[in-house]
This record gives sequence, structure tokens and C-alpha cells, in this order.
Amino acid sequence: MKRPEPVQVVKQRRDAALKALVEGAPYVQFLGVQFDRRGDELTAVLPYDDKLIGNPALPAIHGGVTAGFLEIAAQVELTWSLIWEAIETTGGEPPAPAEIRWPKTIDFTVDFLRSGLPRDAYARARVVRSGRRYASVHVEAWQDNRGKLFAQATGHFLMPRSPADE
Repeated sequence: MKRPEPVQVVKQRRDAALKALVEGAPYVQFLGVQFDRRGDELTAVLPYDDKLIGNPALPAIHGGVTAGFLEIAAQVELTWSLIWEAIETTGGEPPAPAEIRWPKTIDFTVDFLRSGLPRDAYARARVVRSGRRYASVHVEAWQDNRGKLFAQATGHFLMPRSPADE
């Protein structure tokens, strides 16, 4: 019987995979989006920065930044679920950023529920359905109180072909 790997080795492999995923997306870097990983659950974090403000009179986070943040959370969650499965089943190394195949957005609908305040924002995405060709994801964003969402979104994505399909 094969002995289980030490927990730290497993955590390091998972963290390296998430880092590779996030570093491969320039817009994620531009906005400064970070991800807090607890097991297979991800929470996207958008740290406050003055460049995110769209209306300085309110002040409020720009709607495009909010939509981009939600779409990033959805795509990273969806891609992470694919990478997670591969890492857990094979026990292999995380893919390099250039090897990661991202889903393509078919449509993305955002509901702006209230203004995003000048503070950190959080989002959590849930894959509703994921098949070989298509996936549906729901995302919720909040700031100080998880129960008071400031935006939510639903997206549909075309899944990347696996190398075996090509």
C-alpha cells in the first residue's frame, strides 16, 4: 500500500497550481486580484486601490472593474476545478502558466445590486454545471457582510478541448 504524502507537500503542490493559474492572466495582475484557497474552495479578493474607483463623487468601484472581478472569479474557479481534478487524480506537478487552457466566455450577465464601496471586495464562484464542452457558473460578491451582496453574475463558458481531443 502506498503511503500518503505529507500534508505540507500536498498543500505546496496545490498552492503552486493556483499561483500558476493566477500568474497566467495579465488582467488579474492589473486589478491585483488574489485568491484565498481553503481545500478546493476559492475566495477571490479584490484589495482596494484608488485606480478601481469609477465615480469619485460617491466614491464607488467602477462597474467594469466589478464585472471583470466577477468574471475572473468565475473563470479561475472553473479552471481551478479542472486543474484540481488533474492534480488530485495523478498526484502530478501543477501545469506551467502557458499550458493552462482557459474557458472562453459565451455570455456573462452581471446584476449590480448596490455600489461597490471603496474597500476590499470578495467573491465566490460556484460551478453550476460543467461538461466536456459547456459550463455554467454563478458568482456572488460582497464587501463587509457576506449576506449583503453588492453584485452577482451568471456566466456560460465554452470549455477548452483537452489535448486528447485534438
